[in-house]
Amino acid sequence: MMLNDDEIERYARHIVLPEIGGPGQQRLKNARVLVVGAGGLGAPLIQYLAAAGVGKIGIVDDDIVSLSNLQRQTIFTTEDIGAHKAVVAARFVRNLNPNVVVEEHVTRLDPHNARAMIAFYDVVAEGSDNFATRYAVSDACFHEHKPVVMGALGRFDGSLTTVRAHENGPDGRPNPTWRCLFPEAPPPGAIPTCAEAGVLGALPGVIGSLMALEVVRAITGFGEPLVGKLLLLDALTMRFEMLRYGWDETNSLNGSGKAA
Repeated sequence: MMLNDDEIERYARHIVLPEIGGPGQQRLKNARVLVVGAGGLGAPLIQYLAAAGVGKIGIVDDDIVSLSNLQRQTIFTTEDIGAHKAVVAARFVRNLNPNVVVEEHVTRLDPHNARAMIAFYDVVAEGSDNFATRYAVSDACFHEHKPVVMGALGRFDGSLTTVRAHENGPDGRPNPTWRCLFPEAPPPGAIPTCAEAGVLGALPGVIGSLMALEVVRAITGFGEPLVGKLLLLDALTMRFEMLRYGWDETNSLNGSGKAA
């Protein structure tokens, strides 16, 4: 389905960009993106994907809105306290851009349901707050041949990478998996939760927006994706750094360490 007159006006600032143009905006309209987590990272991510005109957005979250969320999760309001985040986020998307089809999934992704859900989408954006979900999502994306944008937060720091482990790089070697970067989850309790450690309110907005940018790049094809690169932000010094990582032939997903 082609862009209608309303969409041409709505996305005019995209369409005049040579790197996106009409064809790129059409690709956005045809795209299906699954957002895992509608919290600190998911809130700005969902907002900008909807505004950009992604044709279908799936939102996965089993949590409810609490008062302490409102310091950073800006798509929710005081009136939303007690409601499911996925449901409220879906309503936000419909109000922002009626051209977007949105699906809310009030559940938690795990190794048992991740592949079945991810199979229906083109790109996945993972912004959950726990390692178990990150591994389940990244592993499922490998098996379902889907790119996944991975974001994470600390107290004053954040990180971002894109994993396309189902593809080979320019050198013919496999692209790295998430398990090449983090072979094993830290022991329970080793990393304090957001409730225990805190998080700077504006920081998720920065990382979540960068995740949205990376998803748009994955769909439209402009620029160089963060494959094999980990972007780090230190908000205390306002410093960005880029670390490179490669495929570990011993990794447990598609290397020698995988289960028989």
